[in-house]
Amino acid sequence: MTSFIFDKEPDKSTPDMIRSILTSTSAFSDQEIDVALELVMENLDKGSQKSGYHFLLARKDSGPMAGFTCFGPIPCTESGYDLYWIAVHRDFQGKGLGKRLYLETEKEIIAGSGTRILAETSSRKTYVQARNFYLSQGFTKVCRLKDFYAPGDDKIIYEKVLSDR
Repeated sequence: MTSFIFDKEPDKSTPDMIRSILTSTSAFSDQEIDVALELVMENLDKGSQKSGYHFLLARKDSGPMAGFTCFGPIPCTESGYDLYWIAVHRDFQGKGLGKRLYLETEKEIIAGSGTRILAETSSRKTYVQARNFYLSQGFTKVCRLKDFYAPGDDKIIYEKVLSDR
């Protein structure tokens, strides 16, 4: 089994590694990749607490980054979290890393007193794998906003309740 090291602190090399991961999947547009890079730059500039963007970075042993998540508390909610990004480099897909990243992220959210996670995605064909992944991790589809991103490209929102507290 491949061993992975999980790190919570992005550094100056993280934006390039995130770009490499997202590009490798062929699922994301340049605009979407730019948004992911904005989040990591905000984290690097202000830190996790002030930016609200937390990262979990997975590396194979001491090698390059193999996958990542970005998540954070939803403003004006008591205990809701957004899962902004979860992505695994093409070379590491199908090996269980996405599930491990998600489970570690869920632990971080619970440790931060989170009780629910929202994940948003597109209805485009390139996102079928992401939608299936959320369902496999216990998320429920709670909303579909027709033509949100563009005509024929709906926004689909998934939710996972961690605790009823």
